[in-house]
Amino acid sequence: MQDNSEIKKPQSKTWSGRFNEPVAELVKRYTASVGFDQRLAEFDIQGSLAHARMLGAQGIIGNDDVEAIEKGLKEILQEIRDGKFVWSLDLEDVHLNIEKRLTDKIGDAGKRLHTGRSRNDQVATDVRLWLRATADEVVAKIRQLQAAIVDLAEAHYDTAMPGFTHLQVAQPVTFGHHLLAYFEMLQRDAARFIDARKRINRLPLGAAALAGTSYPINREMVAKALDFDGVCENSLDAVSDRDFAIEFTAAAALVMTHLSRLSEELILWSSPRFGFIDIADRFCTGSSIMPQKKNPDVPELVRGKTGRVNGHLVALLTLMKSQPLAYNKDNQEDKEPLFDTADTLLVTLEIYADMMRGIKVDKDAMRTAATEGFATATDLADYLVKKGIPFRDAHEVVARAVRHAADKGCDLADLNLAELQEFSLHITEDVYAVLTLEGSLASRDHIGGTAPRQVKAAIARARKALSV
Repeated sequence: MQDNSEIKKPQSKTWSGRFNEPVAELVKRYTASVGFDQRLAEFDIQGSLAHARMLGAQGIIGNDDVEAIEKGLKEILQEIRDGKFVWSLDLEDVHLNIEKRLTDKIGDAGKRLHTGRSRNDQVATDVRLWLRATADEVVAKIRQLQAAIVDLAEAHYDTAMPGFTHLQVAQPVTFGHHLLAYFEMLQRDAARFIDARKRINRLPLGAAALAGTSYPINREMVAKALDFDGVCENSLDAVSDRDFAIEFTAAAALVMTHLSRLSEELILWSSPRFGFIDIADRFCTGSSIMPQKKNPDVPELVRGKTGRVNGHLVALLTLMKSQPLAYNKDNQEDKEPLFDTADTLLVTLEIYADMMRGIKVDKDAMRTAATEGFATATDLADYLVKKGIPFRDAHEVVARAVRHAADKGCDLADLNLAELQEFSLHITEDVYAVLTLEGSLASRDHIGGTAPRQVKAAIARARKALSV
């Protein structure tokens, strides 16, 4: 009988004893993930420390091994933070790189760390730990942007501007009210990340490759050590689930979509045709041949990067749509779109908060635009309704008055009383109070309305929400 303990043939992979030839160099490069998953290193070490302590507490490995593993992993963590850790493509991913370095440092104790786990549940744990921290960072940056929006809204709670539908002048609103619409969008965005975090925060470790492990592990102990709310309760689902990545990316795509809408408005408003705002120079660039140009590059790039994040969402959905249980190598492709989504979202939120604080508003240009396009036509219709005319009849009366004013090239408020009475004798001198911008704005005096008094109240509610 052959003594296998004497076989000293070196192996380049943890699983290479099964194979007769090494992995081809091209395949090695094609399948390796260490180029991008090394950002998980600190979380990998965090999970490994909790796993090792649990193995020791359960008597699966000795206390001496646990102490050696703890010491070795802490030294490796410092090497990584200092930029001294040497990453190897041959070792394929972040997990094997760290494990090999640990074994080089402490010998057989390092080899015992992987007892009772697989890279399948290990990577799922690492990504959840990283994503949990990232979700918290996203929420914090959303709050910073919301604060910048509220500050600008408060400075312009009564600044009149035209509200649009179909990009046509519809009714007067205040600039503060308009901005607070984006506060509400971001409020929902923050809530989505907070809610998604609850589903991210479940521990896969202990599911092993797919079926669990025969070792007497204590998953609840690891979950508590890593601040998870609980464990994933089905081992097959634990290693193959990527809902948390998709949900995060979906929430990110919504944030980017909201910011893309605001970007479109900033681009329009900063153009000479509108002239409503000026974006600080540090967020713009010039032209290589046209010296007069000031291009709103940051808002334009936000629009473009929104397509990129939306694409990552579709990529992740497509990645998962045909996978049988449990883990498949396909899942390695979850990280690059997820990492890029997080990076793109975080830097976009940060730069946007700064950009909003650098916006200057031309109140006169906004007011002038609000007096064009018959923005108070609906106010005239409402005025007639209050005089007892059915709304549909009032609508027709105002439509004819608007046509008359358009033919004259003036606004409704510029028509004299006799002219207005040609369309309805119910119109009296008091009509001019509702045809002014101030009268129109003040009349929307209910929660959610654009009356300056309501905008101030909404700002107070927003600040209270941010302080919680």
